[in-house]
Amino acid sequence: MNGQSPPVRTRRQEIARTWMRAVYPTAYVPMSPTEIELYLLDLVDVIADAIQAEPFSVDPVEVVGDRLVEAHFTGPETLRRTVDVLGRALLFIPELQDVPQLAEKVVAILGSVSTSFATSMRLDAFDQQEAVKRALLEANRRTERVLKASEAQFSEVFDTSAFGIAITNLRGECVRANGALAEMTGLDHAALAGLRLIELFDPADVEAMVATYRAVGEGRVERVREQRRLLRDDGEPVWVHLAVSLLRDEDGAPAYHVTMVEDISELHLLQKNLDFQLLHDSLTGLSNRQRFITRLESLHSASRHGITLYCLDLDAFSVVNNGLGHAVGDRLLTEVGRRLEALVADEQALVARIGGDEFAILIDNSPDTPTVPEMVERISAAVEQPMVGGVALSASIGVVDRPPSGSDAADVLRAAGATLQRAKAKGKRQWLPYDRHVDQAFRERQSRAARMPGAVAGGEVEVEYQPVLDLAGRQQLGHIARLRWDELGHDDCLDLAEATGVSLALGQWALHEAAGDAASSDSLGLLYFELSPMQSRDEDLVRTVKRTLDDTGLPASRLRIFLDTRAMLDGDGEDNAQVLRDNGIEVGLTRFNGGQAELSLLGELPVDSLVLDPSVVRRLAEQPEAFLHDAMSRMVSLIRSSGVSVVVPDLSTADREAWWAQVEVDAAFGDHLAPPRPAYDLL
Repeated sequence: MNGQSPPVRTRRQEIARTWMRAVYPTAYVPMSPTEIELYLLDLVDVIADAIQAEPFSVDPVEVVGDRLVEAHFTGPETLRRTVDVLGRALLFIPELQDVPQLAEKVVAILGSVSTSFATSMRLDAFDQQEAVKRALLEANRRTERVLKASEAQFSEVFDTSAFGIAITNLRGECVRANGALAEMTGLDHAALAGLRLIELFDPADVEAMVATYRAVGEGRVERVREQRRLLRDDGEPVWVHLAVSLLRDEDGAPAYHVTMVEDISELHLLQKNLDFQLLHDSLTGLSNRQRFITRLESLHSASRHGITLYCLDLDAFSVVNNGLGHAVGDRLLTEVGRRLEALVADEQALVARIGGDEFAILIDNSPDTPTVPEMVERISAAVEQPMVGGVALSASIGVVDRPPSGSDAADVLRAAGATLQRAKAKGKRQWLPYDRHVDQAFRERQSRAARMPGAVAGGEVEVEYQPVLDLAGRQQLGHIARLRWDELGHDDCLDLAEATGVSLALGQWALHEAAGDAASSDSLGLLYFELSPMQSRDEDLVRTVKRTLDDTGLPASRLRIFLDTRAMLDGDGEDNAQVLRDNGIEVGLTRFNGGQAELSLLGELPVDSLVLDPSVVRRLAEQPEAFLHDAMSRMVSLIRSSGVSVVVPDLSTADREAWWAQVEVDAAFGDHLAPPRPAYDLL
């Protein structure tokens, strides 16, 4: 039907089935559940097609409310359950996810369905009332015999009707009104007699209502139906649907106006609440991400002085949730939202909660708008002010100031988010402005990181081997395993793997590959293998290493495992070092900087050797020989005297080789000594 593909059709059928189950108990409909589902499926098609249509219009869905009433889905809960089902389902149906301004369109659609449903219900009731009224009046003219009975029946219908009814003369004065109208207006029933009905309406609607009654009285229209506001005696507005028609005398001349009134205040409030819930955060009441993006799109293209976007994230918010409970965390988020709104109260600005503890502020700049650094300080001060109980946090902030007018709004928000992430990487209470060149490099790196799991699974990542040499005699001691992915070297591969969570799987695969290559040829000598922080903390590391040795046949004596120093400082993986050593595998530390805490590890762990951090080697190469060189020379001598061998990575020049040889380190590797080579080249 409608040319829909099977998956789309199936999803629409699921919505129709859910809709059927929701409304089936609310009213008696002379159809089976299957027939009801098919009936509602046609209506789902109408709604989905209208949302996707360009240009967008709610006119096609007006038939939905009419057809619901026509099929007798008229129970007191039918409309509310219909709105609830469609409001939830339409926002998440896959075929609609790419529809621009989906939330606003869904709100408009639901409003149209609600309005047409209420209108059809009203018309149905009005038609019945009209039929009774005309039958009674006609009977009154036909026969005098049944006059009293007819009047009694008319009075019963008139007085007991749930609709407000007023009969007014051509001057607009109320001749007769029922109790329902008196209850709607809050007036005494007797007070309505002689009152000009037009005085009950909101002053803003009076002029239009005068024109309506004139058109009906002059016969230009037979009946008018419209939505207006009455004012209660206490000044509160009442939203109503009106039906105004004309009564004629026996000669056919206009005699009276009949006005029937239905109170739709609850329906109006329901639609307003639905609008609010779809576009606002339920916890803080701030705009949500969808409304924020919509506002960003419109303001970005229309701003005279440019916009500024601030994205901020609360530092260590998990500390509040985990330490004081989520209830305190929710109160903190609400208070932060309130403070941010107060902060920009004098600006043309919008504050939104766009994530768990992430907020955004969009400012339409004016000549008096504070500068970005000043605004950042104000935001930080507002967030850091303690709440009741002393709870407060700092915030990291990313700023995009006056982006080019042609840039896409979604890309502006992405740029602000990426800038925020870079600010958070610098530490707490940091902020950064957007930098196009830095962002481009960041996006390329993030793209790489996102594709790395597929690269590992697809065999794009390779293991290479770099010779490890004794600097004193240039003897080859073995090879250290290095990762390569296209132009990315070992360190970049490890960093991306850690960022994407595939470090553990990548390390296990690389260890198995390297051990297999080393076992197939003695020419590789000792196999040096460095672990990332995640691999070093792995509780199954020992089992993985033993299984690898068993699978490949590599003797334990030919493998040296280097645990990450940072992981060992955190106290994670200490048992791994001892158990590996007990199984005949030499254990070392990698990325060793030489700090006091790191030196203490040499006395606490069963360490045979260590690999210095590449940053140490680069720092010494960039500076003239002075205190730092002397300190490093003394430290190497002290470490070696304790029985721990020292390996230097990334040697890049002959001068550096000579200096480290003079320091008498045990071994080194680097492109100056020999570049990494793939296994097939070595074997």
